[in-house]
Amino acid sequence: MTDNAPYFKALIVYIEHRYYGASVPFKEADQNATTLGYFSSTQALADYAELIIDLKKNLSAENCQVIVFGGSYGGMLASWFRLKYPHIALGALASSAPILYFDDITPQNGYHVIVTKDYKEASESCYNTIRESWSEIDKVGAEPGGLNLLSQKFNTCKPLSSTKELKDYIGLLYVIVAQYDAPPDYPVTKICDAIDGLPEGADILSRISAGFSTGLNVTMGGNTRCNIFVDYKPSKESGWQWQTCTEMVMPIGYHENETMFQNNPFDLSNFTKNCQNLFGVSPRPHWITTEFGGHNITSVLKKFASNIIFSNGLRDLYSAGG
Repeated sequence: MTDNAPYFKALIVYIEHRYYGASVPFKEADQNATTLGYFSSTQALADYAELIIDLKKNLSAENCQVIVFGGSYGGMLASWFRLKYPHIALGALASSAPILYFDDITPQNGYHVIVTKDYKEASESCYNTIRESWSEIDKVGAEPGGLNLLSQKFNTCKPLSSTKELKDYIGLLYVIVAQYDAPPDYPVTKICDAIDGLPEGADILSRISAGFSTGLNVTMGGNTRCNIFVDYKPSKESGWQWQTCTEMVMPIGYHENETMFQNNPFDLSNFTKNCQNLFGVSPRPHWITTEFGGHNITSVLKKFASNIIFSNGLRDLYSAGG
């Protein structure tokens, strides 16, 4: 945008989403359930519409065209803005915008299928080692002193309480690394190089540990005395957590037949319980497709929208949903 704006003599406007950053309409509203009801994508889009109209009026630019840009959630908002407010925005560029990852339009495992593809393309042997590692972790962990052995093998700062704790963190690391697998670092390749790089005859867990340490160095940026397992439990202080609990219900799960991970299907009942515990609300899994559409999207876009560019990289995990 910054490169092309001068060529078109365009003004770039960054509009902050309500309840994020400094745009909180109520003091400590993100912790107050009585005001969180105003925190939604629909309300944010209306904010954008109001601001754009007012800005054009104040700048005497009523005849100037508007193109909206966004990536990830911002990409979804860009495409939905063009659908909802075609009289305000002439077009939209929606990058990595998973508008079809709702209401089971996209297979639940689509995200992790692409994670798996990224690792498999980096190294077939690395992919096979990762697939085999989960059962090996369970096997070792079930033996007497097994959790202590795993704690030592993966250099954890605190003793592991279960094999699930280790597997969840390793799996999360693989996903984060794939999410940001870009030049010049290509961290997926670095992890696979570490896994494959041990001498012939090295056991599976030693290989996974080597890849794990490399992944942590790439993502955390530095060498630490031991590996701290950060607790990523849902938090009521997270704005995105509120949105996922009320409208952005993406049923992302995975199965071992199609991915390099163990089975972990999306569980709406458990998801609902977590949201009720956090905010006292139940998720609306069908709301996004009701509000913005999604089913038969090709037909809908042909009839009601134009000038929307959906851009994705082939290694983009969210390309599965749009």
